[in-house]
Amino acid sequence: MLLNEFLENSAQKYPDKEALVCQGIRYTYAQLNSAANSLAHVFISKGLKKQDRVAIYLENSSESVVSIFAALKAGGIFVVINPQVKAKKLEYILNDCQAKILVTNSNDLGETDVTVVPSRTVQFAGEEPNLPKSCIDIDLASLIYTSGSTGNPKGVMLTHLNMVSAANSITEYLDNTPDDIILDCLPLSFDYGLYQVLMAFKFGGRVVLERSFTYPYQIIDLIIKEKVTGFPIVPTISAILLQLKNLNKYDFSKLRYITNTAQALPPKHIFGLRDLFPHVKIFSMYGLTECKRVAYLKPELVEKKPTSVGKAMPNMEVYLVDENGDMITQPNTIGELVIRGAHIMKGYWNLFEETAKRLKPGLYGNEQVLYSGDYFKMDEDGDLYFISRKDDIIKTAGEMVSPKEVENVLYDIDDVVEAAVIGVPDEILGNAVKAFVALSEGSQFTERDILLHCQKNLENFKIPKFIEFRKELPKTTTGKIRKKELV
Repeated sequence: MLLNEFLENSAQKYPDKEALVCQGIRYTYAQLNSAANSLAHVFISKGLKKQDRVAIYLENSSESVVSIFAALKAGGIFVVINPQVKAKKLEYILNDCQAKILVTNSNDLGETDVTVVPSRTVQFAGEEPNLPKSCIDIDLASLIYTSGSTGNPKGVMLTHLNMVSAANSITEYLDNTPDDIILDCLPLSFDYGLYQVLMAFKFGGRVVLERSFTYPYQIIDLIIKEKVTGFPIVPTISAILLQLKNLNKYDFSKLRYITNTAQALPPKHIFGLRDLFPHVKIFSMYGLTECKRVAYLKPELVEKKPTSVGKAMPNMEVYLVDENGDMITQPNTIGELVIRGAHIMKGYWNLFEETAKRLKPGLYGNEQVLYSGDYFKMDEDGDLYFISRKDDIIKTAGEMVSPKEVENVLYDIDDVVEAAVIGVPDEILGNAVKAFVALSEGSQFTERDILLHCQKNLENFKIPKFIEFRKELPKTTTGKIRKKELV
């Protein structure tokens, strides 16, 4: 199956059903499919050939959604670029992927060899038929750029098969149906935001697409007005939600599930969301761009195992390996997570050495598996617990400290809104544990208060040697805390 068939099949089955609500305008499946067909013809007329790259440099919008499917219908590979990306990084991505076409409404692009197609080219009038299929499922469908160790972003290569497989597995465990209405306020350049649209179009649901979570009460109003059933969040959103006042006056009875990925939800957030939405299923999940999604915790276990991300999702397997690459069989032993499945990437675009570090021979025959670069442990039930990025683990005085463990302890403090823990050079310890903390407005909490709390809940070597208060912590556009900017 091809990714563009998600839209085509739903347009055939539900032509007059609302598929997308964006900026107050409603679009049916038939309208979106016809618009994508029309724009695909424009791409082809501009010289787009099979597997050429189409860069999409737009805010979340109906035009960005149509451009994604138009690129696929024309046999191309779509590359969604966050519109907050500045000129230098934009230029790097366009040059790196050798984009043939750029869809944008920006007038400040400078000199470029890319063929620019203005977003206003998208037309919702007419009834354009589907284009003949030009791809098969092992062809690339998308490049998703993610941060790289060299400072330049890396293009994660995903085929139609990769993305269809991931969507199939996720919608299976979420029990999605055509009645589901998903509120998506995450950028489409972020795979978590992108897949909300892809998955909804797969099962014939509806997406309410917003540009951000900047105005929380506006989002809350949309949840009520649009009778939203699914709400994907990141920890930044849950932190804001839990600080809002008078949410108990709203009717959230239609909301069926909340999902979280990117960074793990602190247990305090999980329990806060359970209190706020007692009838809602909460899915704690783990994934990475290189394979979209890996694991999820069944909602009935979130209170029993709030720090776990559960087991592998349908149609995939995971296991842990030690430093020698040998499989770990003992429970509660820390190792690197390895992933098997049809959804793992083909590699990094034009980065063969980087690819070889992540895709390695697996257990069976000539298969390749994905080494996640993340440390986990697995309990006696087979449920996974994230420990740290391999690069983030803090080695202090001969001991190994998981920043996540210390952060969870900090989040147990009611006044702590955001927390991040890193290692900093220390002449005696090698590295010392340093915590950055953002407190709620008006809090009188002091460094001594935090240290006393840590002393009660952590071994001595895990207690932060340094604590720095910040009004807020630096974050990416997807809500992840930028630890590299903390010094």
